[in-house]
Amino acid sequence: IMTDTQDGPSESSQIMRSLTHLINGVETFGAAGEVGLWPGVTRTPGSQEEGLNDVQEMIKTEKSYPERRLRGVLEELSCGCCRFLSLAEKDQGHSSRTRLDRERLKSCLRELESMGQQARTLRAQVKRHTVRDKLRLCQNFLQKLRFLADEPQHSIPDVFIWMMSNNKRVAYARVPSKDLLFSIVEEETGKDCAKVKTLFLKLPGKRGFGSAGWTVQAKLELYMWLGLSKQRKDFLCGLPCGFEEVKAAQDLGLHTFPPVSLVYAKKQVFQLRAHMYQARSLFAADSSGLSDPFARVFFINQSQCTEVLNETLCPTWDQMLVFDNLELYGEAQELRDDPPIIVIEIYDQDTMGKADFMGRTFAKPLVKMADEEYCPPRFPPQLEYYQIYRGNATAGDLLAAFELLQLGPGGLSPSHPDQIHGERDPAPGLPSPIMPVPVLFWGLRDLKRVNLAQVDRPRVDIECAGKGVQSSLIHNYKKNPNFNTLVKWFEVDLPENELLHPPLNIRVVDCRAFGRYTLVGSHAVSSLRRFIYRPPDRSAPSWNTTVRLLRRCCVLCNGGPSSHSTGEVVVNMEPEVPIKKLETMVKLDATSDAVVKVDVAEEEKEKKKKKKGTAEEPDEEEPDESMLDWWSKYFASIDTMKEQLRQQEPSGIDLEEKDEMDNTEGLKGPMKGKEKARAAKEEKKKKTQSSGSGQGSETPEKKKPKIDELKVYPKELESEFDNFEDWLHTFNLLRGKTGDDEDGSTEEERIVGRFKGSLCVYKVPLPEDVSREAGYDPTYGMFQGIPSNDPINVLVRVYVVRATDLHPADINGKADPYIAIRLGKTDIRDKENYISKQLNPVFGKSFDIEASFPMESMLTVAVYDWDLVGTDDLIGETKIDLENRFYSKHRATCGIAQTYSTHGYNIWRDPMKPSQILTRLCKDGKVDGPHFGPPGRVKVANRVFTGPSEIEDENGQRKPTEEHVALSALRHWEDIPRVGCRLVPEHVETRPLLNPDKPGIEQGRLELWVDMFPMDMPAPGTPLDISPRKPKKYELRVIIWNTDEVVLEDDDFFTGEKSSDIFVRGWLKGQQEDKQDTDVHYHSLTGEGNFNWRYLFPFDYLAAEEKIVISKKESMFSWDETEYKIPARLTLQIWDADHFSADDFLGAIELDLNRFPRGAKTAKQCTMDMATGEVDVPLVSIFKQKRVKGWWPLLARNENDEFELTGKVEAELHLLTAEEAEKNPVGLARNEPDPLEKPNRPDTSFIWFLNPLKSARYFLWHTYRWLLLKLLLLLLLLLLLALFLYSVPGYLVKKILGA
Repeated sequence: IMTDTQDGPSESSQIMRSLTHLINGVETFGAAGEVGLWPGVTRTPGSQEEGLNDVQEMIKTEKSYPERRLRGVLEELSCGCCRFLSLAEKDQGHSSRTRLDRERLKSCLRELESMGQQARTLRAQVKRHTVRDKLRLCQNFLQKLRFLADEPQHSIPDVFIWMMSNNKRVAYARVPSKDLLFSIVEEETGKDCAKVKTLFLKLPGKRGFGSAGWTVQAKLELYMWLGLSKQRKDFLCGLPCGFEEVKAAQDLGLHTFPPVSLVYAKKQVFQLRAHMYQARSLFAADSSGLSDPFARVFFINQSQCTEVLNETLCPTWDQMLVFDNLELYGEAQELRDDPPIIVIEIYDQDTMGKADFMGRTFAKPLVKMADEEYCPPRFPPQLEYYQIYRGNATAGDLLAAFELLQLGPGGLSPSHPDQIHGERDPAPGLPSPIMPVPVLFWGLRDLKRVNLAQVDRPRVDIECAGKGVQSSLIHNYKKNPNFNTLVKWFEVDLPENELLHPPLNIRVVDCRAFGRYTLVGSHAVSSLRRFIYRPPDRSAPSWNTTVRLLRRCCVLCNGGPSSHSTGEVVVNMEPEVPIKKLETMVKLDATSDAVVKVDVAEEEKEKKKKKKGTAEEPDEEEPDESMLDWWSKYFASIDTMKEQLRQQEPSGIDLEEKDEMDNTEGLKGPMKGKEKARAAKEEKKKKTQSSGSGQGSETPEKKKPKIDELKVYPKELESEFDNFEDWLHTFNLLRGKTGDDEDGSTEEERIVGRFKGSLCVYKVPLPEDVSREAGYDPTYGMFQGIPSNDPINVLVRVYVVRATDLHPADINGKADPYIAIRLGKTDIRDKENYISKQLNPVFGKSFDIEASFPMESMLTVAVYDWDLVGTDDLIGETKIDLENRFYSKHRATCGIAQTYSTHGYNIWRDPMKPSQILTRLCKDGKVDGPHFGPPGRVKVANRVFTGPSEIEDENGQRKPTEEHVALSALRHWEDIPRVGCRLVPEHVETRPLLNPDKPGIEQGRLELWVDMFPMDMPAPGTPLDISPRKPKKYELRVIIWNTDEVVLEDDDFFTGEKSSDIFVRGWLKGQQEDKQDTDVHYHSLTGEGNFNWRYLFPFDYLAAEEKIVISKKESMFSWDETEYKIPARLTLQIWDADHFSADDFLGAIELDLNRFPRGAKTAKQCTMDMATGEVDVPLVSIFKQKRVKGWWPLLARNENDEFELTGKVEAELHLLTAEEAEKNPVGLARNEPDPLEKPNRPDTSFIWFLNPLKSARYFLWHTYRWLLLKLLLLLLLLLLLALFLYSVPGYLVKKILGA
């Protein structure tokens, strides 16, 4: 107890306690009506930490609406921040605050204000698909709050508890004083103040750190309270009721001190039953990668252990531990509401030495008093998951149930279950039907050495809940790593609840000489949910399929024949599709699959075609197919991908918000008037935005059909198609101890190989939809129709398009990348074709490799940095499992193109035509079809696909074909009942590049695709030419005719008139060193300048990328030239020439040669808005227009950093190819050939010091001629007067003397 001071604890402590309230508050969640919206969460604690734990648990157990729970957490966090800010601002002027208190308060205010704003922003961004990412950000908030709540300078010392033995300090516990501080404000009280706290003592000194110090030395239960002495009356407020105080003698004057001891008269006797069912994903404590785990359960002062299960990471003990005659002190009701905690520790049993600590978790039992019935819903207790922690890291989960039963006077009441006689007892609530588990054994891959010896004769053992099966033995792993016997099965008792299914263990052993078996690696399948077979629900119509088909038909269908048979779905694939005003009819038939018919009147079709034809007439003509190449298709696809990514985010969010609004409308009740108005405004805004975007996107949609496209995936193909694990799964085999955090080891280092196979869990008997299939083979069970796993020779064709954002590998911040490909024993290094000093190189390469599956199935595509001296450095690599792709039902061997063509840039790549592929898929899937006919129509199962029935050959002649409709069926193969799945389209995938030396850090991205062709099939054609486009040489001729309204910068020395000596400078971006200047128009008095001056700019241009290509050496020491791609932009500037000082910049304009404003016809029509873009101005492209002439404004920024008009220039732009320029040469400036006329400049345009007479004439006579005439006349008069005065004395003398 602290003695009274003036203000008690320091101000810093009060800040800390207020912040602690934010972390461990007790206010109710759910501002804005969030309370009660999430099922499965029966209480709504206000603590930030507990709320985040709830969200994590909801995600883990796949409960619905975790995003709403997370929004409630963020709402409370933002409200708590605002509350802290308001309280802190009210209490600003506190006299006793130190400088540390004041600065810390400022820091807290700043951080919490920022955190509150971020929480509000984050709350609006929490959606169903982003909840995991936002949860991580919320956990960062929690860490920051904890950091702020921790005092930088402790004003109150911490509490230490020591355990002594023979006067030696054996173990200790340290309790922060902030957790024990008492406050009259309940929210600011320390979390452990006035509570019975369970403490775990640890070793002192360095022995207490790391894995060695995680073992508990002792467990104590203490009641602690820390507060001011004036508050001492409250120090026993948190103790369980039912005690009597034993105080010291009164004459000692110690009546104000705490009692010497507490005596509890009431005690309750209990029995604890710990149902230890199983643990999963435990820590690997042995070098084999496994453990021999057992659990030790501590409660009060007793402990018991489960049995030891050898060599497993997912033990299923299925054991009950019974603790009898447990005496607990206190009121029965308090013990029921707040029972003591149970500590469960997991250990690894070693034959030598003591057991190794693997992890610890805590639990609270479900309490049943003697007067309560042992019946549902509370009893028997349900199994729950408890997170196991090893230090600060998670180390698995424990599935268990704990019940604390009060014993009456005569022992257990009759309502209790009978006393347990056996040690093992099944956990409560686990009905266990027998389920067969067929296992597909396909093969083993990339097995590493074991004890320096290679694996030669491996075998796979599968075990689940004590039952299991062994695969056949692979007799020679090097020659053929696949199994001979593909399918085996075993039966296992599994509970009905899927969350309680025991894990499945996969172990690979190597059978060596003398009957020895060596463990190679193991894998634990923690959840069997994804392997459970769920038969289709045939009682209800397939609404999802119907809606999906309807949506697709609304976009793709163009109506079908007037009559269809019952149960058919007609999908039309005509190339030109009117989208609007489709008359749709949806029919659902319970006896067949969904029926969707789309009919459009023929008259309306013709009208739309006419409208479309007239609308496209003024547009540019269709591109010539001879000018198109693969890159044309690629860049068109890139634009489509970017547009889809832009539209995907808002559309997904809008749909989700609408869905949530529909779900919560009934729960939230009627909206207020203001909320309704706000919602209406937002909806209106969204509609206007969507309509605006729709109008803006009409133009490109008309142009898209001109070029066939492929699918560009901004990610790996595996992530789009579920790792191609539709029937063949890959399990990583692990060996070795799991590294602790401080070891820095990763799971990648523990991988010693891969097991390929699958399994399926279903209830007896075998589902009818499987057993009644045509050609059912009982030996394969659930795995019908799997291909043979015999070795097969395959031609692998790898196309590498480009790399982006590569990590710099040279000291100049660049890299010299080239491609290296490795598949089996084949190693290709394209070192000669490295690209100098590029971080975004365009490779455009294809490589053909012959491989044999399964021995050579892991393809590695790497990017290396070329070095002149020394070895080349690995920038990054990506690995592709070709075997899963090859055998996948998604048919990832060769992508399905958008259209079928026999020539041109979109030529069909696959050696099999669409009709052959369709026939083979129908045969393999035992599907009725394909039935072709009449022309332009094919029927597969109950789906009818229509499309063009003719194809145009190279000579322009049209021939009948069935390939278009077959391709239509392939592109909609996922709609085929039972066997349908999405086929891989023609694509380019984007894969991250990783470096083993820098794990987890992306080193760039690589765009590529892979084709695979079996060698026993017809040979494919020549590879596609995807070599990078060569830039085309152009020459841009710019003629500067005149300028007007140029600002006048100079003042005349003699006259003070404003004038400018104007010249125009121009260059292409990236060629500043080749800038060209006109001659100078001197002494322009009106801002007008006349030049007739020609610039010549030769350049190399990539039309597809709209970039100028420049190749030059960075320095004189560079080994080779570096290629730069720069936007095609012409810069024109106007300057005022000065002879004895630097020239003055007046204004400029930069014209994007692909889209710049059309020039005005006259100088008056030329305005500043043409350059600023504030007014819609028609844009032109010099590459389409070829020749443009007009007036353009020149702008400069004034003192207020605003644009102002500083002049106008009349120019003519003329673009020619290099061949055209060579045929029609012109001279630079006004030189031959084809010289320009000299400009007709006014007489005032000259240099004053080169023409002094002219300058006297124009500067003096022109302005001061009358003054000069008057001065001249005055001089003459003065001269006459002087002569008169000079001659008068002589004449007077002559007269006087009479001379």
